[in-house]
Amino acid sequence: MSSPQDSDYPRRGNAFSRALGRCFLRLLGWRLVDPFPQVPKSVVIGGPHTSNWDGIVTLAAMMQMGLDAHVMMKDSAFKGPLGGMLRWMGALPIDRSKAGGVVEQTVGQFNSHDRLVMVVAPEGTRGGAAQWKTGFYRIAEQAGVPIVLATADYAKKEIAFPMVLETTGDLEGDLEQIFQCYAQVEPRHPEKLSAPLKAIRERR
Repeated sequence: MSSPQDSDYPRRGNAFSRALGRCFLRLLGWRLVDPFPQVPKSVVIGGPHTSNWDGIVTLAAMMQMGLDAHVMMKDSAFKGPLGGMLRWMGALPIDRSKAGGVVEQTVGQFNSHDRLVMVVAPEGTRGGAAQWKTGFYRIAEQAGVPIVLATADYAKKEIAFPMVLETTGDLEGDLEQIFQCYAQVEPRHPEKLSAPLKAIRERR
């Protein structure tokens, strides 16, 4: 029988760094309302993304939770002394010259770790993307890990994790669930919403 710790999410930091993250969120007027889901591996997506502040408040929330999260970056960014700092911050190198693309190499990272949280930005821009990139879905599907939705609601000033989605293979159906969830969240700049979310809000 597995213990609760066996299914716990990957962690980093200590009591001081968690308190620092909590204080920073409070200074900004924000609060974390949900604990991070207790899953050892997941792809985390954030939305709606309309401002650089989205990343700032999310990073503070991650620090408060002690969440050890990672992003994939091109390997050329890891050359020299900056490489060590990027790795310390949770970045993992990806070689774009290899036959396996971003999806395949990210799946490889999941297969080589017992615990891994990978953060992916499916909108790709904070300026009203016409459509979402679906690499995050293919990563989760091929790696057999859930997708965790992270939200930053500017009306409530709350960071939350309202949904853990297990992929079904029905891309359109699963995306519709994700879009419906994010369409309920108030972004910093509503006029910069991506097209799928804007379409849902306009139908209401």
